[in-house]
Amino acid sequence: MKHHTDQILARLQKHHPKKIDLSLNRMHDLLARLDHPERKLPPVIHIAGTNGKGSTIAYLRAILEAAGLCVHVYTSPHLVRFAERIRLGGKLIDEDHLLRILLDCEKVNGGRPITYFEITTAIALKSFAESAADILLLEVGLGGRLDATNVVDHPLSTIITPISMDHQQFLGNTISAIAHEKAGIAKSGVLLIMADQLPAAKAAILTHGKSIGAKPVCYGDWTITETGNGFDYQDEKGVISLPLPNLHGPHQIANAGLAIGCLRHQDKFTISIDHIKKGITSAYWPARLQDISQSPYGRLLPKGSQLWLDGGHNPAAGEILADHFSKDIDTPLYVICGMMAAKDAAGFLKPLSPFAVKFYGVTVIGEDCHSASNITEIAQQAGMVSHEASSVENALQKIKTHSQGRAVRTLICGSLYLAGHILEQNDLLPT
Repeated sequence: MKHHTDQILARLQKHHPKKIDLSLNRMHDLLARLDHPERKLPPVIHIAGTNGKGSTIAYLRAILEAAGLCVHVYTSPHLVRFAERIRLGGKLIDEDHLLRILLDCEKVNGGRPITYFEITTAIALKSFAESAADILLLEVGLGGRLDATNVVDHPLSTIITPISMDHQQFLGNTISAIAHEKAGIAKSGVLLIMADQLPAAKAAILTHGKSIGAKPVCYGDWTITETGNGFDYQDEKGVISLPLPNLHGPHQIANAGLAIGCLRHQDKFTISIDHIKKGITSAYWPARLQDISQSPYGRLLPKGSQLWLDGGHNPAAGEILADHFSKDIDTPLYVICGMMAAKDAAGFLKPLSPFAVKFYGVTVIGEDCHSASNITEIAQQAGMVSHEASSVENALQKIKTHSQGRAVRTLICGSLYLAGHILEQNDLLPT
């Protein structure tokens, strides 16, 4: 469904020749013209990193809401509609409300050069400043130091999720360089909560954090340990025995632990063990190992089959998916993949190769992506038995034929853009 806001958002994409141009000058100028909404926000938890940002935010939000708090959330990109990026007090921003703020910000900007992410972040900050809440969860778009969200001078806490190679054309070609950019959200006197990191990433984050007087809290200051039916979280306050998180995949224990570590190390809000248990078992985050077996696409597969959707698109995400699908190997795994052209498709697919019976490459319609033939060739080079498909639906039909009625596992993966198309086609709109 198209909205009036879509026309304005399309116009906003034309205000700068580059899709990404990392700088804060344009952002500071627009925010000044908007009377500095970034200075009128509720307490902010600012989250950067390569993988797990969205899932960590989902746990933070669920725990905080279980504690009875009113929570604003800013995430990107959206899957189906722009309103998914802005959550006001627990609900996606209303289209009429969004339309009003879009028009206001477009008028104030006055046609000046500004990137799409910059002006839409300004729109989000204005909407948060105008609506009361107890806390704001603010996700970095790309990097950290020069990201448009890095305009909050005194957040409550900053978080850096696991860092891996991604967006090298903007952030640098080494883990250390990328980590330095991510660490740019750190602030003097503010908690800097770090996930378990590669040694080079940890060293870079700590070096920068200490140089500006941040208060680092590293993995090790708290720990997580898997148990038979859940996991134990431990810090200086003691051990909490917790059930498995609601989100799928073994990596979600680490994401949940990071959210818990953040909330246990702040002293502004009272968070109980019951709040934590309720939050991690109710958190929801679409297109991250999302089970869509009961969708129309899921029903195209043989009875008893599983259909999974994941938007991960870098080598670290491929390793996470491989870890999940390395289990239950008696049920054949089929992979359907479409991916943006700038992404490391070979690095993403290599970990999955040992577990996939067959691979189907698809084109992500309307995006700058690897063609179906190109990604199929990459998969073949990674050791997969690979074929092109004209669409995801066509691939599912091919899988049904090949499986000869046997229940299978099928993973649709490689792109959040592709995931958004799948959710829309199956009437699974994020709420």
